[in-house]
Amino acid sequence: MDQESNIINTYKEFINQKEFPCVAAKAALSRTQVECFVANNICCPADDPSILTFLYSFVNRYRKSAELYHSAAIIFRGPLDISEEMFDQFLWQRLQSISGLDALKYEYDPRVNNDPMSKEFSFSIMGEAFFIIGLHPGSSRPTRQFNYPTLVFNPHAQFEKLRETSKYAHLKNVVRKRDLAFSGSVNPMLDDFGNASEVFQYSGKVYDKNWECPLKIKHGNNNNTAA
Repeated sequence: MDQESNIINTYKEFINQKEFPCVAAKAALSRTQVECFVANNICCPADDPSILTFLYSFVNRYRKSAELYHSAAIIFRGPLDISEEMFDQFLWQRLQSISGLDALKYEYDPRVNNDPMSKEFSFSIMGEAFFIIGLHPGSSRPTRQFNYPTLVFNPHAQFEKLRETSKYAHLKNVVRKRDLAFSGSVNPMLDDFGNASEVFQYSGKVYDKNWECPLKIKHGNNNNTAA
């Protein structure tokens, strides 16, 4: 098995742990709807165009599917000795670069707001909103302590569909109970969409009340809010 395949298998084994809290990720894995791209270093922009191409392909496949629970993971080979502060910095660098490249081709998803501090913000690629989860070896949250720095892109519309079918509240409660059992506490940054900007949840770092997201969206003005 080559290194790339080994890294991807390691990620899937991480999700497949019996005690792993995120049952939505487990559902995506069981339906073979977890897609992975292995990049080199999260500090470096060299792979950003390839990452974006992978995400565009993911969006095209996701939009054609009637199934829920799709997820795309960008797994970086390094650095492995990364602190929470370093990961937070590099996460926003990569998202800034990817967003800037996307803005050259696509409009922002009109179902969400493009102001990172808005309660209705979500990260947009190819006109499709995403909720992002960061994983890395140095995370203070056990649920996010994965061997490699990783950015997981979850289509935002999936959560809205779950809300429409009243499954969201049950799923949320199950995940939080499992997180409490797995980690010993519930993530203090965790909140429901519409209560606070979701950017507070992306990296796993605990921010103080004065923190402002460094992400600058270049897709033009969009003051729309989520439906």
